Amino acid sequence: MLFDRRTFAAGSAALLSGCATVGTRRDSGCTPLAPVIADQSRVIRTMAGLRPYRRSGFVVRADQLGEKRLVHNYGHGGAGITLSWGTAKLAAELGLPGHGGAVAVLGCGVVGLSTARLVQEAGFPVTIYAAALPPDTTSNIAGGQFHPFAAYHPGEVTPAFMVQFARALDYSWRRYQIMVGDDYGVRWLPTYVETDSPEAKTIATFPPINRMLTAAEHPFPWASTLRYDTMYVETGRYLRQMIRDVQIAGGKIEVRKFATPADIAALPEALVFNCTGLGSRDLFGDTDLHPARGQLAILEPQPEVQYAFTGGPGYMFPRPDGIILGGTFEVDQWDTTPDPATIARIVASHQRFFASLRCTA
Repeated sequence: MLFDRRTFAAGSAALLSGCATVGTRRDSGCTPLAPVIADQSRVIRTMAGLRPYRRSGFVVRADQLGEKRLVHNYGHGGAGITLSWGTAKLAAELGLPGHGGAVAVLGCGVVGLSTARLVQEAGFPVTIYAAALPPDTTSNIAGGQFHPFAAYHPGEVTPAFMVQFARALDYSWRRYQIMVGDDYGVRWLPTYVETDSPEAKTIATFPPINRMLTAAEHPFPWASTLRYDTMYVETGRYLRQMIRDVQIAGGKIEVRKFATPADIAALPEALVFNCTGLGSRDLFGDTDLHPARGQLAILEPQPEVQYAFTGGPGYMFPRPDGIILGGTFEVDQWDTTPDPATIARIVASHQRFFASLRCTA
């Protein structure tokens, strides 16, 4: 079960409002953490992106489009980075057996690039067709945490989908581990989650779990915390390197927008992977696909902040290109212009939160 981070953030508001600011006091046994300087003066940019959200989960399915084989791979919600390699693997398994010749991939976000790379690794020439290229893709706006956030709505998925979901998550988890390092901007960080939140119950089923911390062992203004390790992706650097990988392997990238399936049918490739994300709503009439707007405030980097958290005011992911403060999950909101009032609320809530830490480095 995956939940909107706002669900448990709202549940923590009462705790935060009652917490006293105690500055740099260190409780015995408490692991001190460097507080983020959350202030409007440190905001270096703001962003609003549209997640391609389906309550029934992502689509990985093979169809026929005239004489072409069309494999869909879209609708990842807030888990596009997380599931990209895994659903690309599922899609490749549907499309590549028995195929000969060149392959087309529609979309140049993280899902399209992952799909293109697996197709190349299988020995096929690839052309990516995309209406927009990084940095003008939804993937560039992602926070970059490896965690399957908002990939589906509880109670609205089938057992068959959950099998796909588990396979995709497992493959992505292993694939990202071999990409850790500066080249791709992938790194491990300790992550803290408020245990009273639904998010903690979700993470408890996903490795690796370090351990539960008692109130005396952590600085956060709630009773107990789950600490675990996961990977974080600096999305701009990652996407640039993925494009280089595609091109080094001989792949081509062509900027082209498709208005109808007939436009796709005119392509020269006999096998097409559809990784158009939210574009599949109009292109293929998928009315179950909805935009879920996420608004982010990015603060000037703080190299001393070497942890992430989810809970309380939302979430904080530190990256070399800035500290990501989120966020929102606004279904059916199409506007990609950040709302100043929402951004101010995000920053102010994090400012109060970090002032409430019980021990700091």
